[in-house]
Amino acid sequence: MNKDRNESVYFEPGYVRRLCTMVQGLRKPSGSREYKEARIELQRLSAPLTAILLPTVMVSLLIALGPGNAEKVKTIDIERWEDIKVIELEKPTPQDPVRKEEREEFVIPDLPQSLEAPATAEQTAEAYSPQPQSFNAVLNIKSPYMFKGVLGVDRDAGARGSALGGGGGQGSRETEDAVMRTLRWLKKTQAQDGSWPRNRIAMTGLAVLTFLAHAETPGESEEFGETVRRGIEFLLSQQKADGRFMGVDGNDYSHPIATYALCEAYGMTYNPNVKAAVERALVPIVNGQHPTGGWTYQMYPGQEKDDAGRESGAYRDDTSYMGWCVQALKAAHLVQANVPGLADACKKAVRGFKANAAPNGGFGYTSPGTGGLTSVGTLCLQLLGASDDRATKLSSDLMAQWKPSFADKAPGIGDSLQYYYYYATQSKYHFGGPRWESWNKEMKSVYVGAQKIEKNAIKDAEGRDRDIGWWENGDTHTDRPVMDTCLAALQLMVYYRGGLRTTSEIAIPAELRSATLDGDIEIGVEI
Repeated sequence: MNKDRNESVYFEPGYVRRLCTMVQGLRKPSGSREYKEARIELQRLSAPLTAILLPTVMVSLLIALGPGNAEKVKTIDIERWEDIKVIELEKPTPQDPVRKEEREEFVIPDLPQSLEAPATAEQTAEAYSPQPQSFNAVLNIKSPYMFKGVLGVDRDAGARGSALGGGGGQGSRETEDAVMRTLRWLKKTQAQDGSWPRNRIAMTGLAVLTFLAHAETPGESEEFGETVRRGIEFLLSQQKADGRFMGVDGNDYSHPIATYALCEAYGMTYNPNVKAAVERALVPIVNGQHPTGGWTYQMYPGQEKDDAGRESGAYRDDTSYMGWCVQALKAAHLVQANVPGLADACKKAVRGFKANAAPNGGFGYTSPGTGGLTSVGTLCLQLLGASDDRATKLSSDLMAQWKPSFADKAPGIGDSLQYYYYYATQSKYHFGGPRWESWNKEMKSVYVGAQKIEKNAIKDAEGRDRDIGWWENGDTHTDRPVMDTCLAALQLMVYYRGGLRTTSEIAIPAELRSATLDGDIEIGVEI
């Protein structure tokens, strides 16, 4: 597929070119995609002319028919076509189903070692959903919106430069060089189908998030745009008819991770195919939330069952799994995804996390605790607007003793340090202050020094030899090296990825805030 053609869809062509394309399309058979696009384009192109000519004719008639000494007719401001926000598109033509992915062992870290059995071949044999058109089939409609990142700040070269050079030297040239080596390593290791191994859906989601955090988008990034496009299209191709993404770990971490990545992708491209996939994917997350506010593996909405298959009367709220669901919901809320119950699900999630909060700080796995999952609960309460909650502040105090490290384990934290630190770095950054400054100073040195580097392994956009880099940490549960690499790089990009503090009104819209923090939370019910 021609790269220039792929990227051209993200730029607005001139009026004359659009007119010629429309005329050519009207000559095609009435059932063809070109003819349908031309009909839509005809409506778009005729609207500005009508908006100008009709008032002009009316004014001319008033002048011609009115008295000679009449007052001068006032001009009317006509709405610019560029201000129009919504354009209805016809449903894209379905493509052939994608083939079933290979099943390999993969575990996202949780405290217990026992895992649910992976899905059987019979369970995965159901047909995948008909897929929408690929990116090169999107009409050339330039979005009038700008996405501000997961918490409200532009991600571009200027924002990166400001974050790296300002704010007390939060970032550095060394960290940015390490990130660039990471992006080039990801580009070099991408499979032909656009994925990354081994759990292809989850790892592709993390890789796409890593590129988007650096503002690398299709049609905009000369060096990485094609890589990101292929990664996004792989995710789109793996979505099933019910909106789900089925990974290979048996617990379905793949679904919220892929949904989170596509929410970010939609926010930075406003591609309608991505929007449709996002809104389908959010439905099982919203519907899978427990009345208690949490989630469990596979977004199962019911109560736990005993060995005889009977409901136990209790819901299993998994802090680790809940963390990815909340990240997906928060990103979806900020890109204004149209899914019933979305904002209410965010409010209910506060209750789910607080049920696993320890009295003196910390969050446990499926009950109160003080281990590594403390960082997951703390960050998610911040994202949900509960930064001032007692559980959030006490847990932040608990994490003050943590130190950046690539060791196998740490006392009181656990043996999946990088997974826990992915959340901890973001949480500390949003709180700011001396604790963040101390953490950041040590993190930069440790992370950059731990990166594995291969010299002159890839050409950049200008044909120059460049290094690539990746990480392999000591986490017990990980899909290394892709997961290790992405989580480390995302921490090094927290300066321009995280945006404004979560306590600001811009970062946390009023409708997303909990009604109360330390007391009961009022939950709205949609009929």
